[in-house]
Amino acid sequence: MPKMKTHSGAKKRFKVTAKGKVRGRHAFTSHILEKKSPKRKRRLSRPTYLHKEDERRVKEMLGVKR
Repeated sequence: MPKMKTHSGAKKRFKVTAKGKVRGRHAFTSHILEKKSPKRKRRLSRPTYLHKEDERRVKEMLGVKR
């Protein structure tokens, strides 16, 4: 059977840390920014960690063992 390919979209968007957590970007940061406060926009610009349910799916797409 051939090797599994990593998901190209996932490898551009997510990074697995040394401890195995998956890091990604916050949602709600691309448009309609006028009504959001500067504090909120600053907080959203920093990376976030994915929830366990999503982490499992992303790791599968990246070909990372659990």
